[in-house]
Amino acid sequence: MLILLPPSEGKAGEGSGAPLGDLSFPALDRPRKRVLTALMRASRRRDALDVLGLSPGLAGELAKNLELQTAPALPAADLYTGVLYEKLGLGTLTDEARKRAEESVLIFSGLWGVLRIIDRVPPYRLSMGVTLPVLGGLAAFWRPAVSKELERLDGLVVDLRSATYAGAWQPGERSVAVRVFRDGKVVSHMAKATRGEIARTLLETGADPATPGELAAHLTGHGYAVNLIEPARPNRSWTIDVSL
Repeated sequence: MLILLPPSEGKAGEGSGAPLGDLSFPALDRPRKRVLTALMRASRRRDALDVLGLSPGLAGELAKNLELQTAPALPAADLYTGVLYEKLGLGTLTDEARKRAEESVLIFSGLWGVLRIIDRVPPYRLSMGVTLPVLGGLAAFWRPAVSKELERLDGLVVDLRSATYAGAWQPGERSVAVRVFRDGKVVSHMAKATRGEIARTLLETGADPATPGELAAHLTGHGYAVNLIEPARPNRSWTIDVSL
């Protein structure tokens, strides 16, 4: 089983220890270097905030982007601090669940492409939704290289990403996208929390569903009200709707 996560805008303020080193999926190192170079150049521009889609209050984040090659790094498990990651609670998983997370959790990133939770990177600011000068839209930029790498991995794909990050890889019919509803309406903030809780449930219970039906049954057995929806077209993802 693979669990796909988005990053979060909320991040640890700084790393500790050695700077950026080797990352998982070394075939992505060349495009990573291209994005890193383009990001540093964009962060020096007078219109950097507009290019990166940042508000004036986040101007201080540009300095972090300029120090990515030398700044202290920290594991991705400790870097992201948003609602989804609070509910996932990687730091409080049992040893066995933590090992499963290291093997199955993949975090998508506008800068790094895909990370495992053990990968050490410095704090940065770059959304997958940004169009970087020269490179263009990042989801489209990453799609060929990321798809080639991840298609080699086996297992059912539990897709907990937001739409922005889902554009970087579409796993097809072996994937189950999770949507969250309340009173018949899709919810955003609560969806992040629920997706984090679902990821934790799967890791802590040792689940290894082989089919979308097995995934739906497992979640139902752990108290979730779910509705499994078949793909509308061939080679499209299944969907699980979770009602709160």
